[in-house]
Amino acid sequence: MGCIVEEDDGDDVIMEPPSNFSMVDEGIYRSSCPRPANFSFLETLNLRSIIYLCPEPYPEENMEFLRTHNITLFQFGIEGKTEPSATTLKDAIKGALKILIDVRNHPVLIHCKQGKHRTGSLVGCLRKLQNWCLSSVFEEYQHFAGIKSRPTDMRFIETFDVVCLRQCLYSLIYQYHGYGSKKRRLLYREDNVQKPRLACSSSPVLLGLRFLLLCLREGLIVACSTSPADVSDVIRYRQLPRTYLRRSNSPIM
Repeated sequence: MGCIVEEDDGDDVIMEPPSNFSMVDEGIYRSSCPRPANFSFLETLNLRSIIYLCPEPYPEENMEFLRTHNITLFQFGIEGKTEPSATTLKDAIKGALKILIDVRNHPVLIHCKQGKHRTGSLVGCLRKLQNWCLSSVFEEYQHFAGIKSRPTDMRFIETFDVVCLRQCLYSLIYQYHGYGSKKRRLLYREDNVQKPRLACSSSPVLLGLRFLLLCLREGLIVACSTSPADVSDVIRYRQLPRTYLRRSNSPIM
């Protein structure tokens, strides 16, 4: 496990990240359950929220850290040793994804106990929402799970239907306006909500989300009639290529 050493008025401050720590995307991190030795490192992330994927109560010392730094805890209890039912797992992952793609919760840390299976399943489903190919999704999952990779987790990721988030995308806190115009911005439904900085507006998460919102609002669905286009590439065009879009009730162009 790596450590970060910083100089503070001549004194070395050692900051130790949690095991299996990694950046998933800008403003999204993953790890195992943090220990007190990791708190100094977590302070540097300026976390706004934590997604906890275990059914057990959150450790009290961790709760104290969250209270001190005004970090919101979102808990989705997924059993680790016994295999949860498909419905329970799907509902938990779907609920966690709603929190994860809400930029008001960023920066956010995802973790379970070891940061392998439950965390890997959630990140894998996020990657599907980002239009990653399955081989890359599984490669990332196996990188963190190692020899303890679970075929059931990968099967769940493979069969998870991101279309189930359709209503979530409709009801999200932001709407994309002015596609194709020079002024592009994310508008919040609630006027009294403090809006986070959008310096990460080029993040693949937001790019993919904007693309999905546009397609859903216009009655369009993605259709790979030629070669698949990466969402982050398609979104840069002022007009979307006709070969990649079709009306949901129309034949492929």
